[in-house]
Amino acid sequence: MTMRQRHTLPALLCAAALSLSLAACGQDSEGGSKEDKKANDATVGIAMPTKSSERWIADGRNMVSSLKKAGYKTTLQYGEDDPDQQVSQIENMITQGVDALVIAAIDGRALGNVLQQAADADIPVISYDRLILGSPNVDYYASFDNEKVGRLQGDYILDKLGLADGSKKGPFSIELFAGSNDDNNTRYFFDGAMEVLQPYIDKKQLVVRSKQTRLNQITTLRWDGGTAQKRMDDLLTSSYAHSKVDAVLSPYDGISIGILSALKSDDYGSKSKPLPVVTGQDAELASVKSIIAGQQTMTVYKDTRALAKVAADMADAVLNGKKPEVNDTKTYDNGKKVVPAFLLKPVGVDKTNYTKELVDSGYYKQSQLD
Repeated sequence: MTMRQRHTLPALLCAAALSLSLAACGQDSEGGSKEDKKANDATVGIAMPTKSSERWIADGRNMVSSLKKAGYKTTLQYGEDDPDQQVSQIENMITQGVDALVIAAIDGRALGNVLQQAADADIPVISYDRLILGSPNVDYYASFDNEKVGRLQGDYILDKLGLADGSKKGPFSIELFAGSNDDNNTRYFFDGAMEVLQPYIDKKQLVVRSKQTRLNQITTLRWDGGTAQKRMDDLLTSSYAHSKVDAVLSPYDGISIGILSALKSDDYGSKSKPLPVVTGQDAELASVKSIIAGQQTMTVYKDTRALAKVAADMADAVLNGKKPEVNDTKTYDNGKKVVPAFLLKPVGVDKTNYTKELVDSGYYKQSQLD
């Protein structure tokens, strides 16, 4: 339903009631007829998960910028990793009369009731980066190819260990970390990585000494680096007293920082005990600096500027009665419907190409990395 369609009823009532003043019909708080209000006068509510991650601060900033360039007003809220707070924020946006919602969910399964409120108010919903689960009231999904993220991480580990080209046979020790169990992306990242790594685990060229290989054994609630650090400490104590870890699959830079802290506390990074291969995601500034310094090994770069533009274009299309551009109509089943999606391509970044991918593209200035 377009904004124009959403505001036709007052105009029809005015036409029918000729004895009433047309000027008194359809007034909004800013004055003027809602029927005459242009679509790009609309307000888009943006719900982001947390300010504790540099990545989400950038996403919020980029969403506001993209929507303002398209002529929209915005209201931006951060839920600070509290699902109840995010629900309350979205309820307030609905009450305030936003015309569309862009939501990066904290808990993908916690929004069913509030999204029904949005549907009842004819407010379209775009799921941003994290797929909202268990609700039919999700119109579109903007994200990256999340399985590709995992494959990039897995492929990088194989390349760095020499397994991919057969130059080394192993066995190498590896430990696995995954994201938050309430984030749908966690499964996609893990599935993508394990598609690459599992054959080498089966051949015992990669050995998970902790034996923690199932997704429910390796998740990290709220993607928290401190939680990851504690788990890595425990793994080193329980499984690596007489051996060393050669690689750690980490799905996210904040988790990687925690893992590296645990490793360095166990004397990794010394001449006699080199750091393992440690992956990551989001190209956060601290992790890019860590990569340059030879600590974290790689990250997966996802240009949040491009993602924000895709989500803003989706909102613009929906509010103008058009169908947004999508490139995936089969993959993202949220349990109630397959949500049409536009997926962007992630890029692996390490010490060899960070300048080309991050600096030359304008994502960071070189001065930020020095």
